[in-house]
Amino acid sequence: MRAKEHGFRQPAEWSRHAAVWTAWPHLADEWAEGLDGPRAALAQMIAAIVDRGPSGPRGERVELLCASPALEADARAHLGAAAGGVRFHRAHYGDVWLRDTGPIFVTRGHERAAACFHWNGWGGKYLMPGDASVSTWVAGAAGVPAWDQGFVLEGGAVEVDGEGTVLTTKQCLLGGARNPDVDQAAATRLLEDALGVDQVIWLDRGLVNDHTDGHIDTLARFVAPGVVVAMTPTGDDPNREALDGIIADLRAAKDARGRALEVVTVPSPGLVQDATGAIMPASYMNFYIGNSTVVVPTYRAANDDAAVAAIAALFPDRRTVGVDCYPILVGGGGFHCTTQQEPAP
Repeated sequence: MRAKEHGFRQPAEWSRHAAVWTAWPHLADEWAEGLDGPRAALAQMIAAIVDRGPSGPRGERVELLCASPALEADARAHLGAAAGGVRFHRAHYGDVWLRDTGPIFVTRGHERAAACFHWNGWGGKYLMPGDASVSTWVAGAAGVPAWDQGFVLEGGAVEVDGEGTVLTTKQCLLGGARNPDVDQAAATRLLEDALGVDQVIWLDRGLVNDHTDGHIDTLARFVAPGVVVAMTPTGDDPNREALDGIIADLRAAKDARGRALEVVTVPSPGLVQDATGAIMPASYMNFYIGNSTVVVPTYRAANDDAAVAAIAALFPDRRTVGVDCYPILVGGGGFHCTTQQEPAP
């Protein structure tokens, strides 16, 4: 079942959420520097999203998948008081990347459904037990119908404005590793039907060493209808050419309502390397927009404070919190990659 033919649409991320889905890290082989760092970082992200105040949580409920009772106990210990804003689920899943393995929720008025896509491990790179089925599992746990879309797509590959426009990249969707027989025209129709959009804006490529092959949530994000934020390269940025091209393409694009996009820029993290000296795909665009809080990833980089402040200015009605994301990035992604919002009915 497709969203568009039934009047459903993926809402913008700043729309009201009933909850956000994420998962507790547990596969040791996925974390080159161990599990302690990513678990501590994810706990900080969850606490920021829950936004516990004197009278209780002010943000949104967190739905946390845990693969065993021991993992739930570990999560509770890390979360402390923030656990009061979390609902724990026993589930079978690969690891934390619910943005990509989970469903994309679509809405029609107060009705909700889950668009569930096929999964092939980011083009066959990482196939972890449970990831192919977690999308429909989350839909069932959320109490909404699961609609099989019949093609491969990860949630981090698409970014919507809630008014009919989606951003994506040619590198990811047209690279041949996911849907090898689908050309740009066919991919456009699939996205329009599955997400309920009218206009697809195609950017070119993503960051160096990004195993997702150019997910849009590391490159450019809508922050309001007609307004998109992207990064300007700084210093010894290994992504200078790609980032300059993204800004140029966005400034030349129009959305579904015919508006030229307003492009706001923030500085990039520049060169961020792991313990072996390898370039990592660090991006401030991998922020999560919660009901009360915007969580911005930081990387122990010189531009961290400037980027957090610039993104905070885009969300004056929410608090903005910078959280050290380096331990999550070691596993291949960022905070947005670990989350999938469930819209409020």
